[in-house]
Amino acid sequence: MRVAIVVTLLSSASALAAALPVESRISAATVYLDRAVVTRHAHTPLSAGETDVVFERLPAGLLDASLQVSARGSAAVTLIDVTARQTYVEATIDPRVRSIEEELKALQRQDADLKGRLALFDQQRALMSRIEAAATTPPPRDAAGSGAKPGFDEWQKLLTFQFENLSRIASDQETVVRQREDLAAKTAALEAQLDLMRSRQSAARSFKTVTVRVSAASAGSLDMSLSYAVPGASWSPSYDARLNTEKRIIELGYFGSVRNGTGEDWSAVALTLSTARPSQGGGAPTLPPWIVDVYRAMPYPALSLGRSSAKVAFESRAGAVAQASALADKAEEEMKDAQFAMAAIESGTTRATFRVSNPVTLPSDNAAQRVPITRTELSASLHYESTPKLIEAAFLSASVSNVTDFPFLAGPVNTFLDDSFVATSPMKTIMPREKFDLAFGADDGISVKRRLVNRFAEETGLTSKGRRVTYEFLVTLANNKKTSERVVFKEAVPLSRDEKIVVKLLTPAERDIGAADSLKEITRDEEGRLVWRVNLRAGEKREFPMKVSIDYPSEITVSGLD
Repeated sequence: MRVAIVVTLLSSASALAAALPVESRISAATVYLDRAVVTRHAHTPLSAGETDVVFERLPAGLLDASLQVSARGSAAVTLIDVTARQTYVEATIDPRVRSIEEELKALQRQDADLKGRLALFDQQRALMSRIEAAATTPPPRDAAGSGAKPGFDEWQKLLTFQFENLSRIASDQETVVRQREDLAAKTAALEAQLDLMRSRQSAARSFKTVTVRVSAASAGSLDMSLSYAVPGASWSPSYDARLNTEKRIIELGYFGSVRNGTGEDWSAVALTLSTARPSQGGGAPTLPPWIVDVYRAMPYPALSLGRSSAKVAFESRAGAVAQASALADKAEEEMKDAQFAMAAIESGTTRATFRVSNPVTLPSDNAAQRVPITRTELSASLHYESTPKLIEAAFLSASVSNVTDFPFLAGPVNTFLDDSFVATSPMKTIMPREKFDLAFGADDGISVKRRLVNRFAEETGLTSKGRRVTYEFLVTLANNKKTSERVVFKEAVPLSRDEKIVVKLLTPAERDIGAADSLKEITRDEEGRLVWRVNLRAGEKREFPMKVSIDYPSEITVSGLD
């Protein structure tokens, strides 16, 4: 009986709270790689006593566990509780949907007109054929047995008439066909956009309503901020790397490609991009033990002896829900740490946040919008790389170091050589103080030539027959630039997979080859390839020979011989 009284009192207290729907606007958004934390702000007058401040028509995908509220009032205000409820409403037609439908109808009317013109051209052609037949059919003979025949001038006029009209019809028909193709492309694009908006409109038939119960000591005004996490938003990094060849400096522009598919338009919001990954939780997953045991066939259990499949499925779902709830709690803890930075860039132990300097407007159409994050200048060490066996060209490469305090996430980089666009290539994640290379395309100022000087085969051995194949190659580098340049090129040395096949490097000599970290001009990498690092003076030309022999018994067939 006491419990019933307590419940009744609580229900009565809740019923006494006045509902106060408020108008709010999105003032800030922090976008993660797979979601966003949105902050809404509302200002409203407040009466003394308890009041239910209601935020209506929030996204249905709002994560309840992520709700956070802060408030300031002209009088003492106490936050009592926060409640989120799913609300279902009747479907209403979005004005943007109606606009696209009207535009589609207009395009369909234009296409119908053009289709009618094509039919008219066919009628005109048929008419020209009848005119031609009537003009070339001899008239009936008279009583004397003779009929009038068209003269040369009449034939000439007929041919000119036919040519001019048929040419005009063909030209007009080609124009109409092209117009219909353009209309078809526009119609297909609008239909795809309409399908997307209709699907979102269907999903928008349900909303979240968030109610914040507050208690005010006296009447006054209230400023309230409500933040929540919502899926459907993401961002990915991209870069512009412009190499100034004279100063040997790379101007690196860091951009974020932001998408908003949350169901809410963001208008002039303070945008922050974060590299944190809330979906991964706060800690590493638990590694289960690796058990090795004798395989034992498991008998198929009778339904009456074990748990029902429905119960097993329910318990599995319950476990999944519990796990998802635990991950959501960890994600919530991570989100609480993602505060707006005072500076444009803030780096942390596990994340970096980038606060965009200017307000950003992003409609909820999931279209990518590129926003600038930062710009930095990096000193570059230039060199050329080449693989003469595959392509006789030298590719300019710049070695730089991330001297900033924040990471460069993996993403596409657009490279520019001075004012010329070179290419778009992927870049891996680069941490602070880590070195990396950027490629800037082939440069004809460095000439690379490779040729097979000689290839000869011979018999070897006195008691047992063997064969030897010897290759001689020559790589020629020429620096046609006015500055000294460094060129790195590689050549593969044959690798034997059988002890009967013996490979010998004759030129260069082994004593001239250093390890991978050696300072020698010629080194060998971890896969056995020879790497030359050559400094060429302006106008200098050098030749680099390589000679290798392969010995094997004549009774076996060797693959890989050119």
